[in-house]
Amino acid sequence: MNATRLAIVFSSVLSLVACPEVARAQQVDVEGGQTSVLLDTAALESAAGLTISSTGGPVIAPGNLGAASVAFPINSRTGNLPTTFAYDPTDFLGTASGTIEHSGSVLFNSDAIEVGDFTIGFDAGRATAPASGFFVESTVGIEAILFDIANPAVDPTPNDLEIGADLLVSPEFAQVLIDNSLASSNLTGVDVGDALVEAIVPEPGSLVLLTAGAIAGLATRTRRQN
Repeated sequence: MNATRLAIVFSSVLSLVACPEVARAQQVDVEGGQTSVLLDTAALESAAGLTISSTGGPVIAPGNLGAASVAFPINSRTGNLPTTFAYDPTDFLGTASGTIEHSGSVLFNSDAIEVGDFTIGFDAGRATAPASGFFVESTVGIEAILFDIANPAVDPTPNDLEIGADLLVSPEFAQVLIDNSLASSNLTGVDVGDALVEAIVPEPGSLVLLTAGAIAGLATRTRRQN
């Protein structure tokens, strides 16, 4: 009986490894991490009339882009503003979907202007060089797309996701600055900083490893009983 059970479990693992459906199931979900931002404060102040005055919420200082950077935690897949981003590490651009959500705010001009709880998403219609199609949107305070993400260096693996990129003023944010008399010219496409996404994903293959562990345990028990 034990030998039969062992054979069944072993056969199940072979099916998991060999099954084409499982082989294609490379999609992984972002579950946390942080995004660091380093803004060109001099450019923001001179061109856009924006002076950083404070931060709000669970902002990490410094971030991983130097002493002057800050980082925003990536929200989990549950709770308010859940992250929904998923990708196949073997075909990142072809499979990336959903959004990476963050908590925390940056305030400007004596806290009179706020942007925060940032969303990183993708819109193929925005992919006009040097913009990649990825964008950063503020969902509190100024509710608009702030930056287009340009020149991304993407390192997608089954265990984590890292994206380093430039932040360009979006057409929407450029219009907000003009409408509020903060900028006298259209700043669309101006590089005002850098971003570094460092996301974590669940370790793949856990089911196979778990089943392999079950085989080892069952085999041990079978040997003892024999």
